[in-house]
Amino acid sequence: PFPPMAMYDETNREVGFDPELGRLLGQKLGVDVKLNKQAFDSVIPALQAGKSDIIMSGMNDTEERQATLSFVDYSRGGFAIAVKAGNDVGISTQQDLCGKTVSVQKATIQGDLLRAMDCDVQVMELPSDLDAQTALRAGKSQAYVADAVVAEYVVATTDDGKAFEIVRDPENPAGFNPVYSGIGILKDNTELVAAIQAALQALIEEGTYEQVLERNHIAAYAVESAEVNQGKDA
Repeated sequence: PFPPMAMYDETNREVGFDPELGRLLGQKLGVDVKLNKQAFDSVIPALQAGKSDIIMSGMNDTEERQATLSFVDYSRGGFAIAVKAGNDVGISTQQDLCGKTVSVQKATIQGDLLRAMDCDVQVMELPSDLDAQTALRAGKSQAYVADAVVAEYVVATTDDGKAFEIVRDPENPAGFNPVYSGIGILKDNTELVAAIQAALQALIEEGTYEQVLERNHIAAYAVESAEVNQGKDA
């Protein structure tokens, strides 16, 4: 499970952004969809071995991965800052993290980005994302930072949305340091790339894509149209 991108409901059925959007793409293409659960680091080899046709796993579209895959991009988001409800610490921008203690999951890009800021941010790295959330709840940190789509879900669902709030910076509506994520397809499979792109565009135009985003609390990270390989490494 990787809420809100993929998780299980009470009947053990796969739900979340990727499974729900995947089924809708199958309907548009007139094919049955089979969801294969596997470790994230094995999804590209599985694609190359013909065990699956596409990757839908919240995968970032990067230039490095574009050497192997083409991406039909379906979201754009960076990292988000969450604070306790009421935001008593007065954080409204990334720079406001200066001098604060910020909890993050260990070995994430967010920790690296915070340490690279041109001021003193006390980065509290913890074993899991849940640990980082708990540190904020317990007052051990003044902010919690995670991928925007993850943070949005955490804020929307923890204590029915009453525990935390997202810092909304008008200059960074898609989060800080935003990147594209998308559906990975072997780059030589140009017909499937075109078919998935057309199917996603149809879902965008009819509003179904937006409904899936809203249902999973990540509407802020929508793309306006189905484009291919927009990801660029810094």
